[in-house]
Amino acid sequence: MRRKQWQGWGPGEQAEQHYLVEPRALAGGGDLRHVSEFLRACGWRDKSKPGGPLVLDSPDRTIRIGYNPHVLPGGWTIHGKATHSQGEWTVTLGRQTPVEIVAGLTDTLTRPLSAHAPNVWAPLQEQRWNTTRDAKQFAAVSPDGTAWMQFYEDQSGHAMWWSGAHDQQGNGWTATFTASTPMHLVQAFSTALASPEPVMRPRGRVPHGSQIRTTSVSVLPSQLSAWQQARVQAARAATWARNWTANRPRTTARPHATTNHARTRTRR
Repeated sequence: MRRKQWQGWGPGEQAEQHYLVEPRALAGGGDLRHVSEFLRACGWRDKSKPGGPLVLDSPDRTIRIGYNPHVLPGGWTIHGKATHSQGEWTVTLGRQTPVEIVAGLTDTLTRPLSAHAPNVWAPLQEQRWNTTRDAKQFAAVSPDGTAWMQFYEDQSGHAMWWSGAHDQQGNGWTATFTASTPMHLVQAFSTALASPEPVMRPRGRVPHGSQIRTTSVSVLPSQLSAWQQARVQAARAATWARNWTANRPRTTARPHATTNHARTRTRR
């Protein structure tokens, strides 16, 4: 374990011990607000009941995101209704799926669709994941063997995406995506899954495991709050800009004025 100290502390605050954890796929669930506060800032409607599971609906009510720890196996469910251009789809992610990886997918739901064709495998190959392929399955495994991503088709022709991570003791999580899940969302997930960036967890919330590497950092509460607010404010600003562009009144070009007005002539 390495140790690092943040500089620039102000008076009157007590630093708290946190850890940068890698690989991120084994960092544990984390703070749900990393996902929920961003969505609320993007205009998603909070349908949660007091003491109940988290439930958020997209502004157009076509997508619902839920987190329920009170059932088995529990975790995240993301469901998209069928539309004129997209079939119904569902994503489920286990309780220990890091919120940073969940957010890789859910943040994408708030942004305009990219013009580029999605490629689920590109982010994994860029991080040197090991890939295998046969007639029924395409799979990628992280270099350390802790995380995977698969697309497979069973004997009945039913296809689906399957992903997850586990340590040598079998602790971890899994995620499933119906074959109808929009490909750009699956790519957003694989990008977050393959990211080499560590994630931060407070003391007492770091899973135990021989494959987990940590860096100890001392962080002020005001720093944590500032980082969280920066993410929320960025979401609000982007949402405002999109709404302003979509709703601004269109101006009608004035017809060219007639040329009957008098002109000054040069006398010869």
